[in-house]
Amino acid sequence: MKILDWYIIKKFLSTYVFAILGMTFIIIIFDTGQKIDNFVTKQAPLSAIMLDYYANYIPYFVNIFSALFTFIAVIFFTSKMANHTEIVAMLSTGVSMGRIMRPYIVVAIFIALANCYLANFIIPPASIRRYNFEEKYLKNPYQNKDRHIHRQAQPGHFAYLESFNVRSQTAYNFSLECVSDKGLVSKLTSNEAVWDTAKNVWHVSRYVIRTIGDGGEVIRTGAALDTLINLTGKDLSVRVGKLVETMGYREVNEYIDMLELQGAANVDEVLIEKHKRFAYPMASIILTVIGVALSSRKMREGMGLHIGLGVGLSFAYILFQRFSEMFVQGGWLTPAIALWIPNILFAVIAVWLYKIAPQ
Repeated sequence: MKILDWYIIKKFLSTYVFAILGMTFIIIIFDTGQKIDNFVTKQAPLSAIMLDYYANYIPYFVNIFSALFTFIAVIFFTSKMANHTEIVAMLSTGVSMGRIMRPYIVVAIFIALANCYLANFIIPPASIRRYNFEEKYLKNPYQNKDRHIHRQAQPGHFAYLESFNVRSQTAYNFSLECVSDKGLVSKLTSNEAVWDTAKNVWHVSRYVIRTIGDGGEVIRTGAALDTLINLTGKDLSVRVGKLVETMGYREVNEYIDMLELQGAANVDEVLIEKHKRFAYPMASIILTVIGVALSSRKMREGMGLHIGLGVGLSFAYILFQRFSEMFVQGGWLTPAIALWIPNILFAVIAVWLYKIAPQ
């Protein structure tokens, strides 16, 4: 590491941190202004507001907009260096553009890795505390409005419930079918099944079990029965998006395996969240190269034009990412391809801009 490297690294990190902290402070002020009535009406303690809500909201905000602020930071301080002819001075001493780019890439990789770690290990537990606060002081409890829910609990075992009440943790018109290669083996039906949070089992009341064997059909009834299947009340009590945000990297993979086993229709929604945790952070590296290539040339218009171009490109990237998620929802592309297409496209743009940058 040379003096030049440390000089650029310090400018990069200081500008990035200042931009993140400044925008976070502004967001908190506006967010507090919008929610102050709820805080007062529901008597939310100040300690809970600061520690349970905002302390857990800040990592989420930083991770979402990190690539944008990385880009803005690069555009801002590099344009300033260009206007002060520092870039020209570096190039005139024989330092290549690739050599100048090296400390930029080091910082961008550091930020990308930090964001990956945040998304997979820090934000999930923080989201649990934030959502608990929101449900208690800001939002009405979630109501599952889905009807006719089908799940494959495990190979050959299929659960069905007409509806689910989140507050009482009750599934109505519940049935569990066991199927083999020969057909239906047994079927349990009940008007209602309650998820027991203490025992982690479904408590079925007034049930009927039909068992079909070589000897014919046997019908058994009873008042109460506990049954354990690969479907919990928690799975039905939280929106899928929120549920996935509270899961770490390993939990997300296990949840995807479970949904695929169950034959659930919302697997793509979870896969989108999984790939976002890696595709979005990598954008910091790509946008850094674009930012340096755009702002390293001294222009008569000053840094205003650089910042305008930078903000326009960064918002184009964010918009393209949103469109890519729509391609998945429409069934046109798989999540793995759709979420990485914007990075591939902007990587090509980054390489082209770098080649025409001042050498």
